[in-house]
Amino acid sequence: MKQVAQLTLMVQLPDDETFESYKSEANVGVVSQLKSYIEQKQETPHGFYLFGLTSTGKSHLLHASSTYAAKIGKSSVCLSCAELKQLPVEVLDGLEQIDLICLDDIHLIAGDTRWQQAIFDLYNRVLEQNNYLLISGDESAQQLGISLPDLVSRLTWGLTEQVKALDDEEKVAALQHRATQRGLFISDEVVKFLLNRLSRDMGSLINSLDILDKASIQEQRKITIPFIKEVLSLQ
Repeated sequence: MKQVAQLTLMVQLPDDETFESYKSEANVGVVSQLKSYIEQKQETPHGFYLFGLTSTGKSHLLHASSTYAAKIGKSSVCLSCAELKQLPVEVLDGLEQIDLICLDDIHLIAGDTRWQQAIFDLYNRVLEQNNYLLISGDESAQQLGISLPDLVSRLTWGLTEQVKALDDEEKVAALQHRATQRGLFISDEVVKFLLNRLSRDMGSLINSLDILDKASIQEQRKITIPFIKEVLSLQ
């Protein structure tokens, strides 16, 4: 349990990635399903696989799930396979004691049989402890390129939901909501300028908002189109 406590302390969730800040009408059903899964109000499988294209908000939903679990009094941890695969597989030892374990981007271990076996073993220990596992990937379980059949079987055994991409209006709403949470105001015109001049990838848009936020604080200026052009070197 000592390692579980240490690992939990290592992980800091973004405070602006909650279910409330996830703005997508197309994924209302996914959010509702996740909440029910975490609340465990009815008999459900102990595994949930969430998949979708890059930057559809899967990481946001896993962070939100972990935050929601903590809010209703459950222990939780949210880990990225991008970081996990740089560590020894023993880092997973003891995690089965946590009520909800969220593992992001499982497709990143597609070529690593040792990590595939370790996550499969964790899955089995979680089932034995009657706890819950939420995993995300960029493709359906059968298309992930996972070479361990038992792990693919585990991923398809539980609940499965596909996250749909946000449309432009939802991206505008999501960015404005994040800005408001930081005490910023960005107009529709400013957000649409960002959408038209930058990658429409939500990860890139949020990263640009972070840069603008810091520059705005440092220079004590409002976020306007001329300011964006200056900070992000746009024409």
